[in-house]
Amino acid sequence: MKVVKFGGSSLASAQQFRKVIQIIKDDSARKIVVVSAPGKRFSQDEKVTDLLISIANKSLAKQDFSNEMNKVVYRYQEIADELHLDEQVMEMIRLNLNELVAGDKKVPKYYIDAFKASGEDNNAKLVAAYFNQEGVLASYVNPQAAGLLVTDEPDNARVLPESYDTLEKLRSRNEVLVFPGFFGYTKEGRLCTFSRGGSDITGAILANGVEAELYENFTDVDAIFAANPAVVKDPIPVAELTYREMRELSYAGFSVLHDEALEPAFKKGIPVVIKNTNNPASPGTKIVKEHTKEHAPIIGIASSSGFINIYIEKYLMNREIGFGRKVLQLLESHGLSYEHTPSGIDNMTVILRGHQMTPEIELALIKSLKEKLLVDSVTIERDVSLIMLVGEGMRNQIGTMAIAAQALRDRQINIDMVNQGASENSVMFGIKEKEEDRAVEALYHAFFEESL
Repeated sequence: MKVVKFGGSSLASAQQFRKVIQIIKDDSARKIVVVSAPGKRFSQDEKVTDLLISIANKSLAKQDFSNEMNKVVYRYQEIADELHLDEQVMEMIRLNLNELVAGDKKVPKYYIDAFKASGEDNNAKLVAAYFNQEGVLASYVNPQAAGLLVTDEPDNARVLPESYDTLEKLRSRNEVLVFPGFFGYTKEGRLCTFSRGGSDITGAILANGVEAELYENFTDVDAIFAANPAVVKDPIPVAELTYREMRELSYAGFSVLHDEALEPAFKKGIPVVIKNTNNPASPGTKIVKEHTKEHAPIIGIASSSGFINIYIEKYLMNREIGFGRKVLQLLESHGLSYEHTPSGIDNMTVILRGHQMTPEIELALIKSLKEKLLVDSVTIERDVSLIMLVGEGMRNQIGTMAIAAQALRDRQINIDMVNQGASENSVMFGIKEKEEDRAVEALYHAFFEESL
């Protein structure tokens, strides 16, 4: 049994639906199909999920949302009409949208989550209807009926362990199961979504639950590439990655796969393959527990912007027991989560995502650090990008850091921070945001072009 997930671009139009059904027909082992909401048909198009969020927010604010609602209905109607589907499916979708508008607004976060989830849920109904019409016996499966239980955290739900035992029963079904991604239900019956892009997570959860032989994640690219194709011209495709390497790359900016999606598959050792709906014959990229073939020391180069550095100095910091813990407690008290904490004997840098740091929080944090921890100075630096070199082979490779530093030096790019994980699977550089693309180009040239 294989679990197959199709992203928003793979289900954005009737033409894409036809490609999807052919992929299912080509392999009888593809028994569970996880679907996203309709994505963009072209670069300037709107995603259905974005329209649904706008409807929910305007409804809560008692504003007119008819324009967005008409657009959502039209997207589904256009697909249904082109595929000549029975009008009954569209009647269900319209009824669902009207019920959502009239839903309980007392807790806005649940109200918004219900709207967001409807993108996937209604698309799953369309897909199931289309499959049956074309002779593929299929059933729509609601996550609550299947037993996909999650924590009570709207917009950031986590799967509950007991879900896996319940989902295992799906193995006994003979038809193709069409499962909406992105959400589950709490034990109390409330709908909660995973973080944005969470359909990848649903696919991995189901792969774990049914103990699939493979989890195929179909998107709109042939493979995962060694660097961002928008930055580096024609980067090489990566044939194989480990879970650890993919996790590092996803965290640092590779948007092909949600960075939390691998955990359920990783726990069961289920291989994941990234494939292209528009070119299914391409082998794609396989994600495995351990490498099965020879590979370069560096697998990929990723980058992400929008970080800030909090640089803290205090003389004899290293002698003060519990200083680091106290700094992190202060961050917690201000509602801040941190990413990295490189340090020296009298200083430490705390790196966090900049969207958390409002001007008010910044002033309050600086005051707390100075008054409660008596630090000598606090400097906050914005517009920081993190560049990450990833590859399990680098632990046995001499000179990786030297090659990277030389490549950045040749482009006159200053390194503000270096951080290497204890596992030696990655090396991270902090640089000015304006230098991000040039840094990725320089590192790609050094590790993938000069080495050829």
